[in-house]
Amino acid sequence: MATRAAICREAGKPWEITEVELDEPKANEVRISFRAAGLCHSDDHIQKGDAPMRFPVVGGHEGAGVVDAVGEGVTRVAVGDHVVCSFIPACGECRYCSTARQNLCDAGKNAGTGMFPDGTFRFHLDGQDLGGLCVLGTFSQYGVVSEYSCIRIPDDIPFDVAALVSCGVPTGWGSAVYAAGVRAGDTVVIYGSGGVGSNAVQGARFAGAKNVIVVDPVPFKREMAQVFGATHTFADAASAHDFVIETTWGELADHAIITVGVLHDEVIADAVKVVGKSGQVTITAVGNGALDVPSGMLIGYQRRVKGAVFGACNPLHDVPRLLGLYRSGDLKLDELITRRYSLEQVNDGYQDMLDGKNIRGVIIH
Repeated sequence: MATRAAICREAGKPWEITEVELDEPKANEVRISFRAAGLCHSDDHIQKGDAPMRFPVVGGHEGAGVVDAVGEGVTRVAVGDHVVCSFIPACGECRYCSTARQNLCDAGKNAGTGMFPDGTFRFHLDGQDLGGLCVLGTFSQYGVVSEYSCIRIPDDIPFDVAALVSCGVPTGWGSAVYAAGVRAGDTVVIYGSGGVGSNAVQGARFAGAKNVIVVDPVPFKREMAQVFGATHTFADAASAHDFVIETTWGELADHAIITVGVLHDEVIADAVKVVGKSGQVTITAVGNGALDVPSGMLIGYQRRVKGAVFGACNPLHDVPRLLGLYRSGDLKLDELITRRYSLEQVNDGYQDMLDGKNIRGVIIH
């Protein structure tokens, strides 16, 4: 079948709207009619060439929609189900899934190519194979994905809200709650308060942190950070550091969580300096930043630096859990969506993100 999609032909080229051919789902695969797709910064990293990817690629790894068709052997979902796509699939059987680390599932190994396990692709254009980002491609009106990437959701959850729990919400929330392990009374400094950082703020506050301190140069994002639960906001790291010294009587922060748009050396150094004895720096951001600090800074205070993917969440458990918190009013998701775009406005949406105008933009198919 034919489907309209936003593709990137090579790094540095803008997203292009075109019609591509989509194969029928094979065994254990599902065709989804996507209704909404989140404009996550990771897709922009791919388009800019900041992260490795096979080109051309159909963009989009945050998405929600309705199951349109299923291949042989599919058991996780059925035609007509409303679903969210987990950007890292969860097979439920590999070493990592079976030890409650679904965010590290072996089935996620083809994220950078969009190729299915049998070595083939489902998107095609003029005789050329196209992968979908994270083997999804939610910037297409229709997509074929593994059933391992599908999570059934209640029919009353709006698709634009649901799309956000594909990646940004659990990645931020989990970075605070799981990867960092924020506890009641902690002091937490979060660097960057966009689509991921805003949810790190929500996670830290829900976990009981006393001080949730946000560092972001954009006034709009600092203002929204307070909506999501930040207790204090600062435009620069130095001001935040001074405040942490004052408010903790010199003990420094328990946690620093890095969720900036582009990871760099300076923010890592700032984060290491702001945590005190036995403090942890959790790095969730993407970029070329390097850890270049004297070993004594880590050893003397027993500081820890930890990387996190998907916020260390287990998608099959945590996506429904987060939507449950949304339904009960304990998690703000509607407030994350600053603006909705048509597929043809995808480049405008990313420019708005880069200009600091959005917490999260969403494509409505």
